[in-house]
Amino acid sequence: MSDKKTCFALIGAAGYIAPRHMKAIKESGNDLVAAHDPMDSVGIIDSYFPNADFFIEPERFDRHLDKLKRSGNKKVDYVSICSPNYLHDAHIRMALRSGAHAICEKPLVLNPWNLEGLKELEKESNKRIYNILQLRHHKSIIDLKQKIDSLPKDKVHDIDLTYITSRGKWYHYSWKGNISKSGGVVTNIGIHFFDMLGWIFGNMKSNTLHLLTADKASGLLQLENANIRWYLSIDKNDLPIEATSNDLSTYRSISVDGDDFEFSGGFTDLHTESYKSILKGKGFGLDDARNSIEIAHLIRNQAITTNKSDAHPLLSNE
Repeated sequence: MSDKKTCFALIGAAGYIAPRHMKAIKESGNDLVAAHDPMDSVGIIDSYFPNADFFIEPERFDRHLDKLKRSGNKKVDYVSICSPNYLHDAHIRMALRSGAHAICEKPLVLNPWNLEGLKELEKESNKRIYNILQLRHHKSIIDLKQKIDSLPKDKVHDIDLTYITSRGKWYHYSWKGNISKSGGVVTNIGIHFFDMLGWIFGNMKSNTLHLLTADKASGLLQLENANIRWYLSIDKNDLPIEATSNDLSTYRSISVDGDDFEFSGGFTDLHTESYKSILKGKGFGLDDARNSIEIAHLIRNQAITTNKSDAHPLLSNE
């Protein structure tokens, strides 16, 4: 049996999420041979793959992947993409052109129609595009899905989602503060939850928007089997007393039919589990990503309603 390692390249090596991908590549027994980022603060690579080639210019990185492809020496099998949201589409295309599969962080793309172009590229290249949807590997969430799946198919559940994760002034100066590049708070901090809830409760039927600003958003999302009052915020002033009294900068709460759903722990190995699944050919692809992309796109492009009778409880403070 061959002990040849699968070879990876990584785009966005200086980003916040990149170390989780490096850790997943390492823990799955494989090798990172090349990385790219326009910023050179990437010393974290030494903790995982000190021999990886590194490129600041995307043109030289692209050329390097092409040379590896043609030489057959450490040809890249997968390109992991941790770049800013608005660049995901272009970097996925780069990966497929290099003859590799793509593994991309959420959101796969910002606009739903871009999925069709990527689907065509999958067919042309005979390569796969995988999306990291790590909450689908969380044990508590899997258990909740199994519980919901066992109930009558026509049951509609009432859900309250609250997620507040404070961010400093830097956020608004970065690409994350530019809604055309990031998709805004709905995408930056909400897409994980919209994917998870859509996976469990079905596709979107409608959404009513009650609030949308640079640092918070709220609405009523109706899925096939759930009505979800949701509130997302990066404003530290929204943190409840139970968070601030314990000096916590993040608060998450989900209730299902009035019962609190606890899933505060168990996040540390989810990227590694995602990679193991992908390497077995069982990862989540374009069709899996569509629902949450459509939800986020609708929210940021729709009008705010003046009727807040069905709004999230925190909106009483607005």
